[in-house]
Amino acid sequence: MGTQEFSIESSTVGSGAQKVAFLHGLMGRGKNFTRIARGLGDDYQVLLMDMPNHGASDWTDSFDYADMADLVARDLENGFAADGPVDVIGHSMGGKIAMLLALRHPHLVNKLVIMDIAPNDSKGSFTVLLDSLLSLDLATLKSRSAASDEIADRVPDAGVRGFLLQNLARGKDGFYWEPNLPMLRKNLDAIMGWEPVDAQPFENPVLWVAGANSNYIQPEDTPVMRQLFPRVRKISVKGAGHWVHADKPEEVTYILNSFLQQES
Repeated sequence: MGTQEFSIESSTVGSGAQKVAFLHGLMGRGKNFTRIARGLGDDYQVLLMDMPNHGASDWTDSFDYADMADLVARDLENGFAADGPVDVIGHSMGGKIAMLLALRHPHLVNKLVIMDIAPNDSKGSFTVLLDSLLSLDLATLKSRSAASDEIADRVPDAGVRGFLLQNLARGKDGFYWEPNLPMLRKNLDAIMGWEPVDAQPFENPVLWVAGANSNYIQPEDTPVMRQLFPRVRKISVKGAGHWVHADKPEEVTYILNSFLQQES
């Protein structure tokens, strides 16, 4: 599917002068950041985007981060960022898309926030998570709670199960997955990976937010991050895992607001 025809679904929170776009992670959706968006206050207009292959956005046949960043760039350029650069916040997979967005299309990005991900191969557990979802027989499934019970042995954390099963929708013919789940599972190595980038460094301010209890960011990731983003500043959120914004929403809202309000 060409970028001209590709549709990215999004919703907007607030009507302030400062524009901020949120890019969610694997198996997420834009509305996952609604609480954070509202918490930022009246000074902001926040775009909550469903990434390609997620939520109500269109699907692709394969997964490539450069392609994902270009699709997001096209959508921003034709809409939310048509009048100038906007602040961009990306978590996990959305953080990698956001990094490439800033590197490939710097004219669209003012400040950049990368949440609990690095420009390197990631060390997550999504193989088990996606395989658990794909094991569900949707033709015989009676309810989302039944789906939760069925995968509980492999996904013991009720919060993680709830996060994953938000993607299970029900239509007139029964349950179906809103994300492009088979393609995402097939391309999981690419999603968790990172290809070297041949681009000029992004010179604007960058905030790198880590969950203190997460292993997605390692000390050896710092040199690569600083090479691509010379003005990066790292902050760690105590008591937070990989889903930093869900674990510590008040702290994350305060951190984001402080960074976004600073003069460049």
